[in-house]
Amino acid sequence: MPKAFGATLWVVLLFFSVIGHACSVVYYIDTETGKIYVANHEDYWYDVDSHMEIVPRTEKELARLWYGWNDFAQGGINEAGLFFDGAVTPEQPKIKGAKRIKGNLGDQILAHCRTVQEAIAFIEKRKIALPDAHLMFGDAKGNAVVLEWLDGKRKITRITDNKLVMTNFILAAPSKGNYPCPRYQNIQKNLEALEKKGEDKSFLKISNTIASAVQIPNADKDGRIGGTLYSSFINISDMELVLIYKLDNKRISRLDLRSEFERPNGRSIKLDSL
Repeated sequence: MPKAFGATLWVVLLFFSVIGHACSVVYYIDTETGKIYVANHEDYWYDVDSHMEIVPRTEKELARLWYGWNDFAQGGINEAGLFFDGAVTPEQPKIKGAKRIKGNLGDQILAHCRTVQEAIAFIEKRKIALPDAHLMFGDAKGNAVVLEWLDGKRKITRITDNKLVMTNFILAAPSKGNYPCPRYQNIQKNLEALEKKGEDKSFLKISNTIASAVQIPNADKDGRIGGTLYSSFINISDMELVLIYKLDNKRISRLDLRSEFERPNGRSIKLDSL
């Protein structure tokens, strides 16, 4: 993994920054090499106790890594290459019969599912439906979807043209709010521009396509600071992860996921210790 990753990315992030509080996620397949990449900005309050958890394999559960706070996974990946992340959307009426989430849903999915289809089945079996958020799943086979719940029904937006982008509007019904979304539009344009160049698409170049979606720290009326809490970049094909904390190029975690998933014991990484 190139040591220059964090420093180079940070320069681009600063140049393209915009202000706001939101989340942006990209799943991308390089059609020339077949490699699969994921990039995410997690935007939230800076005072939360965010952490990364690496959970070892057992007879019944897959090894996995997830990141979040309050012991709840906001995103992550497992040893089979199944990735997930979520983002807030305009709130919709609750779906009749839907069950309330119990426990750490993301961790449960990563522990038991290897593919996108298995993740969808997991959620369906438990009658889970989110009225104010959507979920992206992507796997090592090139399948990726965004799950949303609208008008009492589950909606699935599937990957097209080797890419899937998710921000904070409902893909199946943009008119419900948060649209048009400059972050979504800029990410799409950046991906298209990268493809038109005809150059080799490195891990760094793919990750930089979401540079324009970074959120510079900003205080609300009560002085509470929020912004891009961390940025995660995953090369699913080579099982590499880079995480940058609070837009600080000196606070970076680089992990060889294959090695991490072979550890007999799990470990917890406090992001404020990076």
